[in-house]
Amino acid sequence: MSKSEEGIDAITLLTEDHENVKALFEKYEGLGDRAHASKKKLATEICTELTKHATAEEEIFYPAVRAAGKDKEDMVDEAVVEHASAKDLIAQIMEMEATEDLFDAKVKVLSELIEHHVEEEENEMFKKARDAKLDLEMLGQQIAERKAQITM
Repeated sequence: MSKSEEGIDAITLLTEDHENVKALFEKYEGLGDRAHASKKKLATEICTELTKHATAEEEIFYPAVRAAGKDKEDMVDEAVVEHASAKDLIAQIMEMEATEDLFDAKVKVLSELIEHHVEEEENEMFKKARDAKLDLEMLGQQIAERKAQITM
C-alpha cells in the first residue's frame, strides 16, 4: 500500500499486512538450504514488517478494540501475549546469521505463531471490531501513518 492511499479501513490494511507476510514466509520456505544470504535478507524483511504491524496494532488498533467493550479484553490480552512471543523470536532471528543452527527453525516457529495469531484476529477480533462500529477508516489512517514512522 502506498502512503498516499487514503480511506482504507484498518481491517483491510491489517489483512493486507497478514497476506504480505504470509507470502514472504512462503517465499522463505521455497529457498534452498544453501541460500543463506537470501534467507537472511528475507527473514529481516519479515521481521521488519511484523514489527511495524505489531507496533501499530498495539498502539492504535488494540486499544480501540479494548475500549469497545469488556467482552473484548481477554481476546486483546491474548493477542498482546502472542505479540510478545513473536517479538522475542524476531529479536533472536535479527541477531543471528542464516548459517547458524536453529535459524531456519526459529523462522518456521515464527511463521506458525503468526499463522495462528492471524487466524484468531481475522476470525474473531476483526468481526468484533466491525460489530462494535469502530471508526475503521480513521484507525486505518492512523495505522498507516504509524507504520510509515517506524524504522528499524
